[in-house]
Amino acid sequence: MKEFDTITAISTAIGEGGISIVRVSGENALNIAGRIFKGKNNKELSSIEPYTMRYGHIMEFGGNDIVDEVLISYMKGPRSFTAEDTVEINCHGGVVATNKVLENVIKAGARLAEPGEFTKRAFLNGRIDLSQAEAVIDIIRAKTEMSMKSAVLQAGGNISAAVREMREKLLGLIAHIEATVDYPEEDLEEITAMQVSKQLEEIVERLSFAIETAEEGKILRDGISTVIAGKPNVGKSSLLNSLLMENRAIVTDVPGTTRDVIEEYINIKGIPVKIVDTAGIRETEDVVEKIGVRKSYEKIEEADLVILLLDTSKPIEDEDREIIGKIKGKKYIVLLNKVDIDEKIDVKEIEGLDPEYIINTSITKGIGIEKLKDAIQNLFFHGKIKANDLMVTNMRHKEAMMAAKESCMQAMSALKGTEAIDLASIDIRDAWYSLGQITGDTMDEDIIDKIFSEFCLGK
Repeated sequence: MKEFDTITAISTAIGEGGISIVRVSGENALNIAGRIFKGKNNKELSSIEPYTMRYGHIMEFGGNDIVDEVLISYMKGPRSFTAEDTVEINCHGGVVATNKVLENVIKAGARLAEPGEFTKRAFLNGRIDLSQAEAVIDIIRAKTEMSMKSAVLQAGGNISAAVREMREKLLGLIAHIEATVDYPEEDLEEITAMQVSKQLEEIVERLSFAIETAEEGKILRDGISTVIAGKPNVGKSSLLNSLLMENRAIVTDVPGTTRDVIEEYINIKGIPVKIVDTAGIRETEDVVEKIGVRKSYEKIEEADLVILLLDTSKPIEDEDREIIGKIKGKKYIVLLNKVDIDEKIDVKEIEGLDPEYIINTSITKGIGIEKLKDAIQNLFFHGKIKANDLMVTNMRHKEAMMAAKESCMQAMSALKGTEAIDLASIDIRDAWYSLGQITGDTMDEDIIDKIFSEFCLGK
């Protein structure tokens, strides 16, 4: 069976570097590595002590040619990442050297791992649960220190511990109810219904709190999709360059310079922000610029946040009014740019927008940039971000918690009439099952396969 194969893959990024690591995991990992390894004094690799390293060379399988100079480390299962015997071959970085080592490991008997298969084995072997496994890929993809901390806490089991505690309580409630049904006594059902309802209320409260963190958690995980919008020459590209602290976008006085969408990730107060500089919105006969303007409107529709720039040195025009209409109903920040020049804008024309998120700026002089960053944090986090809190960052986890909460509320409704106490047990069992989907205790194999297929190769 595939699950018992010895697998291998490159676990470091492919490219030029000092070191690359080829990982081998499975029952025959040490034996396979030994077939192509030649150590100092011709010592057999099978004699290596666990959790030590050995210097030598990888040789062509079945030949005498040296492939690369390497260090080999050996972790004996179950005290390894996969809970299996694991060998890591530390070779020289570089596409050719690394692939050549991998090629010979495969020739020696290993199978190329599928995406996420190392982490999947760690899950299947009981070393980590599913939420911790998902956190591994979040750590790899983290875009800020704050999102990294959140993922590390999840990998450490903070969500798992909370979910397991709730599942144990639910299981205890199921046992309590079933014991009452099996051994009925006078007034016992009424007492049980009251006790169970009280504990269910506590679980619902915990679930509600966790669900409320999901929006903020998703932002830490995926970032805020932010569009910089406005007419040509209002300072959109200058704002992008200022936030990136580099000249990423071309800035000129010629309208229509930015014709396509420019996307970059930046870190604003620990929040990952995918910032999108769009083409200036205006009426134009230029075919290419028209496509850019259409893309700008599409990006505004898709965005989590729109930063609208208005030029205070000019009166508001129809294009400005059209964009203002588009951002109502969305999260937005309006920057009144070029305040260092004579103000000709009529602020009354932007009435209806929240004055808390209207900021005077001069992007070229750095005025208002810090206020913009504070506004972004307040809009999405209502103050300081606390990565140490229990935070749901995965939408799959949120959906499972919402299903569990709904089942608990149905159980509480059933318990209002003591004649339906046995029906409450069914709803509580559903809640227990839903929460088990977070840790993988009650997951279908097909869904588990899909989750791990999204991992990078070698992890």
